[in-house]
Amino acid sequence: MKIISKITLGLATATLLFVGCADNATPAGSESVKATISEESLGLRKTTLNNESVNPHGTSYGKDAAGSSTKIKRAFQDAPPMVPHDTEGMLPITINNNQCIACHDPAVAKDMGATPYPTSHMTNFRPQSSHAIKGENTSSEKLANISIQKENKLVGARFNCSQCHAPQDTGALAVPNTFEADYTSANGASASSWDESKFMEGIDTTK
Repeated sequence: MKIISKITLGLATATLLFVGCADNATPAGSESVKATISEESLGLRKTTLNNESVNPHGTSYGKDAAGSSTKIKRAFQDAPPMVPHDTEGMLPITINNNQCIACHDPAVAKDMGATPYPTSHMTNFRPQSSHAIKGENTSSEKLANISIQKENKLVGARFNCSQCHAPQDTGALAVPNTFEADYTSANGASASSWDESKFMEGIDTTK
């Protein structure tokens, strides 16, 4: 008798749940169904994916000459600064023809009113060991040959400035940006905080 009562109670509960779900279900075509997201509202195309007549968002880069432009605030602490001036005739940059260092070398940057490249750009993190050059055994390699070394010039691995630094579109943004940087240093909007002590901390392979 107890088993029959339990089965009856279970069936009654299941029936109530089923009826309740059916009452709350939204029938197809009902006005309460949320509208689907259209293709036109997605991405930057602003048209259907089948439409081949697309007018891309145009760009308008600054035309001010180097030395006469206004510096752009960094997007965040230690972000690679944007290029605020015209780069006509400066690209492409090669390891043997880099016009950027004429103004951004720390030795002349202050006089040129330019941002000097930081210590990290003058540090060789990829020193060449004799094993890499000649295929020799490095078991007796001297620390001076395999250590991270600071140089007094732009190291070869950093010659391609345009890999990280790019001109800034001065026109209307394709996508609105409401991000506000919270700099960790007082001059974070205009200067790098990377120095030798910061990125060498705890590293014992420096020369």
